[in-house]
Amino acid sequence: MKSNFKLYCIVTAFLSLPGLNVTASDTTGTAFNLDEVAPGIYVHSGVHVPFEDPQHDDIANTGFIIGNDCVAVIDTGGSVRVGQQLLDSLKSVTDKPVCYVINTHVHFDHVLGNVVFKSGDTKFVGHTDLADAMAASSGFFIEEFRDDLGEYANADGIVAPTVLVEDTLELDLGDRVLLLKAWPVAHTHTDLTVLDRKTNTLWLADLLFIERIPALDGSLKGWLAVIDQLEKEQYATIIPGHGPVVSDWPEDLKPQKQYLTMLLEQIRKRIAEGAFMEEVVETVGEQEKQDWLLHEQHHKRNVTKAFTELEWE
Repeated sequence: MKSNFKLYCIVTAFLSLPGLNVTASDTTGTAFNLDEVAPGIYVHSGVHVPFEDPQHDDIANTGFIIGNDCVAVIDTGGSVRVGQQLLDSLKSVTDKPVCYVINTHVHFDHVLGNVVFKSGDTKFVGHTDLADAMAASSGFFIEEFRDDLGEYANADGIVAPTVLVEDTLELDLGDRVLLLKAWPVAHTHTDLTVLDRKTNTLWLADLLFIERIPALDGSLKGWLAVIDQLEKEQYATIIPGHGPVVSDWPEDLKPQKQYLTMLLEQIRKRIAEGAFMEEVVETVGEQEKQDWLLHEQHHKRNVTKAFTELEWE
């Protein structure tokens, strides 16, 4: 599991959103974008860079939701630097306290900025399995992302949730109720979504990839089952984990569903024909290359993960 997760970390990269409402600059002079995508809901869009780029720590969509009483932050980025920029941008928008930090899953680009928000009054919230997953990954995080954690490259710098969501949980920010839902194994083993009832905005995080190829780290069949549930609902605004915010639902879900369904159907067919994994990895889904960013970095790993899941069903 560790080797798969490390590979995910090294090859992950994303698109940025175009609209800017608030900007701040880090020490390198790079603007930190912040877009109000619905009333009181602000999204910072991650950049599309390879892992070797200095901004590899800023490759996830993060942000916050403002209520009458307090603020909920959703994901904190892949470093202390990004977490601090997010906090600074938040303070430029509102002086209300941060009552919750919600992590949508375990991947480094969504959790390593948590320590910046650590205070006596802020509660950290996540999937029922997230605390254990972060504890298991703590040593890896510290070793692989020492520079991104800086002075917090120690056990105290890895801040896991203490409020765990087994099924659903409502959080009231003051005249603004968020519905959190923990999902079965899909993109990962720790996927959590956040629905803002006030604007019918769903923070779907890495259960949805736009334009960039989905990265499978959990269960192919599980992810498709989650998609089947999600596409039956109607939402005004959808915030993916990577790529631009969208509003044509469930149409915006179709490319991802088609890709994952292709994996399921073609890999099952090749397994039934007696093909070995090595052959399947080299042949299945190559025609999809022109449809997805980062196909070369992620597709073969997706096939390998799916083959391992499907060969014994």
